[in-house]
Amino acid sequence: MHLRLLALMFATALVAPLPATAQQPPAVVLRPDRVFDGTTRRPHRGWEVVVVGDRIASAGPVGRAPLPAGARIIELTGMTLLPGLIEGHSHLLLHPYDETPWTSQVLNEPLAMRVAYAVRAAEATLMAGVTTMRDLGTEGAGYADVGLKRAIEEGVIAGPRLLVSTRAIVATGSYQPKGAPEHELPLGAEPADGVDELTRVVRDQMGKGADWIKVYADYRWGPAGEALPTFTQDELNLIVRVANSGGRPVVAHASSPEAMRRAVLAGVESIEHGDGGTPEVFRLMGERGVAFCPTIAAGDAVTQYAGWQKGTEPEPGRIQRKRDSFRAALDAGTPICFGGDVGVYPHGDNVRELELMVEYGMAPVDALLAATSRNALMLHLEEDLGSVRQGLLADLIAVRGDPTQDVSALRDVVLVMKGGVIWREPRD
Repeated sequence: MHLRLLALMFATALVAPLPATAQQPPAVVLRPDRVFDGTTRRPHRGWEVVVVGDRIASAGPVGRAPLPAGARIIELTGMTLLPGLIEGHSHLLLHPYDETPWTSQVLNEPLAMRVAYAVRAAEATLMAGVTTMRDLGTEGAGYADVGLKRAIEEGVIAGPRLLVSTRAIVATGSYQPKGAPEHELPLGAEPADGVDELTRVVRDQMGKGADWIKVYADYRWGPAGEALPTFTQDELNLIVRVANSGGRPVVAHASSPEAMRRAVLAGVESIEHGDGGTPEVFRLMGERGVAFCPTIAAGDAVTQYAGWQKGTEPEPGRIQRKRDSFRAALDAGTPICFGGDVGVYPHGDNVRELELMVEYGMAPVDALLAATSRNALMLHLEEDLGSVRQGLLADLIAVRGDPTQDVSALRDVVLVMKGGVIWREPRD
């Protein structure tokens, strides 16, 4: 009996929520110097935001709304309050390639080790002010993202709200790792082809927890290693049709103009990377409201890992092409997503993508809008997240300075609140 009791106590400890490293008072009043509400281009001064439970009860001039009895008041002098950041392209099950190459992570790291890395990554992400994240593939770690999402939702670990895409879909023969042709190595995504197989795989991923379906519309599998389309137009159309019938949107990895064009015509809702995008294809995306996640930071990081001395050496062609494609997207009015492919570089360094977006020609306030209300819209979360207004979930962060003028201010996160729970706050 004694052993049974000990076993029950141990099991209960394993599933119990995290201890109160996070706090949820009955009501909180936040009084910063300024509030960036996620929709207007200029911050509001003299505002306070009242949080009751997990929602924003009011947001407006100080004293306009009565304060709940017993509310805790947090003064945020010199700070800007804004919606929690929404990261559109991440890989929690990866860690930086200068630590361990991608192939070694996929082939050599045990699943438990990869999940352990991901737990640490999720907490670092939240503490950096990213309160919602779309994770775009486990890269050989199966459905571990579904488990991570549940662990966060049930309070077992700290992390952002997750939208997951599980294994991602690739055409047979296109994806990595690859070895001698007589060997079948584990892959970083799930291969499928043709009507029956694609239908089954899309449905299987949805049934196992995918919020989004990710498809590789092209890959570097051309005769000279160039990116070329993987799926036909009919196959892409089918993937989108089956996913949409199950209530899931589709996102496409695509770098070549033809693959981007096919994916847009098929009805995907965002294109990732787009290094070879042309003005014509970006205009098509703008016309159809397809978002562009440029993942500038990933290319910047990988090029430095390969030996480029940024700031002292001329920019390689890869970086110049990315600058050109990003400018073409801006000029075409394509909706821009904040999504850096974090995992290629350190989790918690998400702001690196926003800094590069500004460096490549985007106004700081537009980068902020991309990371808040515009990503919320792209992810179909606009009724709950992405702006500071009454009734929305209280996902809020505070930073020193004014990120509408200098986006690097987002590196100095002082307060993190997710669903009314305070995970990080100013120290006295």
